[in-house]
Amino acid sequence: MARIPLGCEPVIGSLVPSKKRDYRVTNRLQEGKRPLYAVVFNFIDSRYFNVFATVGGNRVTVYQCLEGGVIAVLQSYVDEDKDESFYTVTWACNRDGSPFVVAGGINGIIRVIDAGHEKIDKSFVGHGDSVNEIRTQPLKPSLVVSASKDESVRLWNVHTGVCILIFAGAGGHRNEVLSVDFHPSDMYRIASCGMDNTVKIWSMKEFWPSVEKSFTWTDLPSKFPTKYVQFPVFIASVHSNYVDCNRWLGDFVLSKSVDNEIVLWEPRTKDQSPGEGTVDILQKYPVPECDIWFIKFSCDFHYNAAAIGNREGKIFVWELQTSPPSLIARLSHAQSKSPIRQTAMSFDGSTILSCCEDGTIWRWDAVSSSSSSSSSQV
Repeated sequence: MARIPLGCEPVIGSLVPSKKRDYRVTNRLQEGKRPLYAVVFNFIDSRYFNVFATVGGNRVTVYQCLEGGVIAVLQSYVDEDKDESFYTVTWACNRDGSPFVVAGGINGIIRVIDAGHEKIDKSFVGHGDSVNEIRTQPLKPSLVVSASKDESVRLWNVHTGVCILIFAGAGGHRNEVLSVDFHPSDMYRIASCGMDNTVKIWSMKEFWPSVEKSFTWTDLPSKFPTKYVQFPVFIASVHSNYVDCNRWLGDFVLSKSVDNEIVLWEPRTKDQSPGEGTVDILQKYPVPECDIWFIKFSCDFHYNAAAIGNREGKIFVWELQTSPPSLIARLSHAQSKSPIRQTAMSFDGSTILSCCEDGTIWRWDAVSSSSSSSSSQV
């Protein structure tokens, strides 16, 4: 862990809610008996901003958020292997613009589901162990990246089924990779983190011809000349324990470990020595009782706010663009006691979903200050 010079200490947010926005529970669904590990809104296609997907056990379910707190089930996909346990889900898109749901889990197989036609479009086989997270490139939603227990990160093209790049090797992760994210504006950069306590930033710039080649590939996906990216451009030791979620905030990185906080930091790379550099820790967002691993936070489309659950079923909503950090709301409900594995914030942040270890989905909606009740704040 790097020592922080005097006067450069990170700004730590207060746990007193600003009450800028109040939320109340508008729905609670019991999806099943098995834990739900992921929930995600579709930010890829503006027609489906109110549509979300969940995964738990061998099931992927697609829902729609309607007015008045209503949640409508649109479709459900059950994997043929009853022992499959999906851990992650993301949205991508087909050549014709129809939505794909991409899910992976304990079996290491990534399923690309054509939600428009309710069928499996293809399966990606390549990871040697379970898949912990899949994310979609927002500027090219036909590209997805997966993080695996096999210590690798892989880049895939959902149109051609090709595995383009494998981020692993000499400079790669030394334990399970738990989270991965595409940079919002730099096409070439991704960040990954995992059980080796590090966050690694990778560049695809010199491998971009392979990415372009993947779009026109017509032969068998297995014959594609997949390239290895062995060395990250930056390695950060921001945390002293497992890092299970990282997201870009512009050129900054938000990451969380099992130490009850999300950390915002700036990577300062040294051009002359790839992989080396310094970390400037800017802010910390406390999250009490968030000391078990595999709890992931989410942001609204414009990254104005982040929502994260904890092991006691509470949700903390942090404003991201303020300094010092401002806690927008702390949400709790007497019946929400199970660990929240992931949250999903809607496009504008007015709806927050949480998926829980006990198989429940909770929906919270923002209320106007005049009609807000104190029951949703603790």
